[in-house]
Amino acid sequence: MEVIRTPEERFANLSDYPFQPNYLEIDGLRMHYVDEGQGQDEIVLMLHGEPSWSYLYRKMIPIIVQAGYRAVVPDLIGFGKSDKPTAQSDYSYQQHVDWMKAFVHALDLKNITLVIQDWGGLIGLRLLTEEPERFKRITASNTGLPTGDFPANEAFLKWQTFSRTSPKFDIGRVIQGGTLTQLGEEVIAAYNAPFPDDRYKAGARIFPSLVPTKPDDPAAPANRQAWSVLGQLDKPFLTAFSDSDPITKGGERILQKLIKGTQDQDHITIEGAGHFVQEDKGEVWAQKIVTWMQTP
Repeated sequence: MEVIRTPEERFANLSDYPFQPNYLEIDGLRMHYVDEGQGQDEIVLMLHGEPSWSYLYRKMIPIIVQAGYRAVVPDLIGFGKSDKPTAQSDYSYQQHVDWMKAFVHALDLKNITLVIQDWGGLIGLRLLTEEPERFKRITASNTGLPTGDFPANEAFLKWQTFSRTSPKFDIGRVIQGGTLTQLGEEVIAAYNAPFPDDRYKAGARIFPSLVPTKPDDPAAPANRQAWSVLGQLDKPFLTAFSDSDPITKGGERILQKLIKGTQDQDHITIEGAGHFVQEDKGEVWAQKIVTWMQTP
């Protein structure tokens, strides 16, 4: 496996990202994470998706920390400041689950409030169902746990093809395309920072194609097994989907129908937000999380 690491100078003077870097070695790969706040009893684990990195949560981290909690925000392998295998074949759904499980074990994270969006949900929900004793509550936005048993929408299938085959894959512009807010050039540059050229984008390019869209997908059996656990999981589960995401719109209804822990929760729809709700309305979601955590 060939692995490359984004030069540190690419991350100098990022807009609104004052957090100190932390690193772990997972299977010989260096994994970066943000670890802010002193609250050891309540850990808020925030998982990003495609093609973002921990920068996506920069508006939410201070609110969580100021409320007295510890915010842990890793960069997935292939993203952010984490190491990047250069071959698309080095990435699989199961490998990402295993890498994140190793991360949680290495830090021995427990009593976790899990915050998930996009691929953060596809990975995080698998972790939750495999080791539910580590988790206290879950909040999800614009995500799901597909098994390939139901057809993917046309917009997502086009995105799969584009990400894998497009001659130009501009990460910052992809983020802009998934937000309603007009991003400043410095913010777009921050999303591009981990990816100096296309050699660094193997994970970002292949990620959409790892989503199960057919019943015989390699990840489908494990996701079906996860659903059998989710259906009986009686941990507080809050949905906070946005109102303007064409990819996952309506997905909250599936979670609310099938997951036991969603019952009797004060679910919200975050208005004025696209797919990357953290970018459009991160403060709204973070404040809702704090209120939810503090409600008996």
